Amino acid sequence: MRILVAPDCFGGTLTAPEAAEAIAEGWRRGSPGDELVARPVADGGPGFVDVLRAALGGTVHRRRVSGPLGDPVEAEWLEVRSERATTGRRSGTAYLESAQACGLHLVPRRTPENAGRAGTRGVGELLAAARDAGVATAVVGLGGSGSTDGGAGMLSALGAVPVGDDGAPLEPGGLALTGCAGIRGTADLDGMRVVLASDVEHTLVGEHGAAAVFGPQKGADAGTVTALDTALTRWADALTAATGLDVRDVPGSGAAGGLGAGLLALGGTTESGAGLVRTLTGLDEALDTADLVLTGEGSFDWQSLRGKLVTVVARAAADRGVPCLVLAGQVAVGRREAAAVGVERAFSVAEHAGSVDAALAEPAPTLTALAADVARQWGGR
Repeated sequence: MRILVAPDCFGGTLTAPEAAEAIAEGWRRGSPGDELVARPVADGGPGFVDVLRAALGGTVHRRRVSGPLGDPVEAEWLEVRSERATTGRRSGTAYLESAQACGLHLVPRRTPENAGRAGTRGVGELLAAARDAGVATAVVGLGGSGSTDGGAGMLSALGAVPVGDDGAPLEPGGLALTGCAGIRGTADLDGMRVVLASDVEHTLVGEHGAAAVFGPQKGADAGTVTALDTALTRWADALTAATGLDVRDVPGSGAAGGLGAGLLALGGTTESGAGLVRTLTGLDEALDTADLVLTGEGSFDWQSLRGKLVTVVARAAADRGVPCLVLAGQVAVGRREAAAVGVERAFSVAEHAGSVDAALAEPAPTLTALAADVARQWGGR
């Protein structure tokens, strides 16, 4: 049998490539005669750079940048050179993961205060590094953000600084934008093109905007959500005045706490993060020749059914008449609901290991053990 292993990341425990290796190792134990092909996946959120590095190779650049609350954090971006990606004196593509600079996992406590002051300056510093390296295109994966500043911090790092009525630069964070009177300077990309890799269609402001939809996940209470939405509306006015582009109602402008809006104001274009990874990793070609597909994530739940990556993989497998199994940290989806999105069976690491704590304590070994057990049931057919 030819087995395609295509998991997403497992929360904060395993990257997608690590999960793929753990599953493959277990499958080899349980059904050693099968042929395994690994194609880990991501949608622009955490794991985006890891997945593309595994698929494309390239050069990894590490850089210390400003974290969401201003403390320095280590981040990396991937440089892939290609003659096809050439624009004038620039060539190649940079792949950046915004979560490495402003991710929710970098915010120690999810409180209203932190939700209001977290920023995206580190993303701008990563973009500046890619610009200075001479790449033609920077693809920014959006997702897993801990900030709601509309990309103000990112633009400030590139030279477009939000200021108050007195002309002084504003403090970092979304709440400070309540006092935004304009933008001083312009963002300098020196001809580098920007692409947003995201599958979020939420807009910047309003009841379906960045603050209302994603703010509570970041610690914002009802009052902070309202204040952030007001601040982002003021910020949208400033962006329009400075660039001539009104991006507040553009689908995807609310991605990563409104970072999408800042990137769109730079002239960025949007691509599906999952679709981009699907193309670059050769997922469809691997699906065409697979006899069985294995995918997975940290929690296979109701959100998974709303178009998350495991569902994308499962539906693509179902379109080809290939069975798909989910190996997840936890499973909260019934068999009928799973079957409706193309999943033949879903297996829980926590259940197999005896508890959630046991699964989290040794994420790779417990996932490997589950994969070995599933392989004994499903392998070699």
